[in-house]
Amino acid sequence: MKNLVDIVRSQKLFAPGETVVVAVSGGADSVCLLDVLTRLDGENLRLVVAHLNHGLRGEDSDEDERFVARLAGRYGLPFASRRVDVAALAAQEGLSLEDAGRRARYRFLTETAKAQGAAGIAVAHHRDDQAETVLIRLLRGAGGSGLSAMSALSTGAAGLLKRPLLPVCRAEIERYLTQRGLGYRNDDSNADTAILRNRIRHELIPQLRTYNPKITERLAATAEILAGDEALLQRLTDAAYLRLAGSEHNAQLLSLEPLLREPRALRLRLYRRAVSLCKGDLERIALPHLEAIDRLARAERPNARLNLPDGLLVKRRYSELLFRNREPAPAGRWQLEVPGEGDYPLPAGGRLRVALVPRPDALDARSRSIAYLSPVTAPFPWLVRNFARGDRFRPLGMSGEQKVKELFINRKVPAGLRCRLPLVVSGGRILWVAGVMMAEDARVKDVEARVVQVEILDITP
Repeated sequence: MKNLVDIVRSQKLFAPGETVVVAVSGGADSVCLLDVLTRLDGENLRLVVAHLNHGLRGEDSDEDERFVARLAGRYGLPFASRRVDVAALAAQEGLSLEDAGRRARYRFLTETAKAQGAAGIAVAHHRDDQAETVLIRLLRGAGGSGLSAMSALSTGAAGLLKRPLLPVCRAEIERYLTQRGLGYRNDDSNADTAILRNRIRHELIPQLRTYNPKITERLAATAEILAGDEALLQRLTDAAYLRLAGSEHNAQLLSLEPLLREPRALRLRLYRRAVSLCKGDLERIALPHLEAIDRLARAERPNARLNLPDGLLVKRRYSELLFRNREPAPAGRWQLEVPGEGDYPLPAGGRLRVALVPRPDALDARSRSIAYLSPVTAPFPWLVRNFARGDRFRPLGMSGEQKVKELFINRKVPAGLRCRLPLVVSGGRILWVAGVMMAEDARVKDVEARVVQVEILDITP
């Protein structure tokens, strides 16, 4: 039999003296993991045993917790536990019991690691788990990243996860436990074939072994190969994202013209990256969602939107795609009076800053966020309001009037932003369409030594 301690040590997953939270359910795999980690004498690890009581099996669940507490005591290790009503959580969040349990477990482990100052969380996934995960994701229609399955070291929502037993099969774990004389708890729910993973374990894999006796080994090897390919593709995606993407007020932006020159496979990866940066994960995001984003990017309409799971919004804004978690509520009719200098919060979000300043050497009429207005032709009080149908003004440098709506269209102002941009009105005339263009009526005269500087701040798209 392979020496499991040597297998774990050879992976060099742990730094000397590191604090590690060890997830221990009381089953064979986690009991084996804990014992192996206590035997890494050279690493001098500080281990913390963590157990989540799912409350699904009544007294058996409570006995699992007591068993793990006694186990931690025998090793002289600190013990952390929590009881969660996973059935109630599943009903509340509309999840399966398996998904609800996983979320609760990793939430608990993350919080325990933070409280203990741990750099990593050790979990007991092994090679047979890896093979089952590959098959689950294959059945659900995963791509290369999904079929890469689990890695020995990964960073996710639960922090730094370490899987020291990933190269080891279940049979080797059971032999180790027998040789070491270690007992463990059996969970009867592992035999419930209503759960997909159990059905794969007890029905599909035995059937596949009739075709290849080493099927779990082969599936795990396939995952390892795909993980290497995925790492290479990830570097290509990283480079492309740096070229094509940007951020703006907690939103991710992709520039459409260069994006559409990229191969479809890379575009889909870029969409995944943007979604992940907004959501923090890719849960409930599948290929149909990515294809819908791609159709939005290639559509002829310059303004359109797509709602994705968990409140994620993707918007086509002329020459770019915008990804954000939520869109500000559309502004209704609003207005406020500006009697003079000051800092004014706007009803639809953002601020308006007004100050009388010495005339700058150069007046930049092209600025989108700052305008310089004549104190003579833009006298206080001002009425600052949002756009209304039929609004007209005389753009800077023009003799005739233009509809504000036409200005928005010509300047490609996103539809969702138009009703939130402030219009500065004095004496019944629109003097500045904030963020877009100043009016000829507010032009500063050469003889004016002081001007009104007005600036918009913190207006998100």
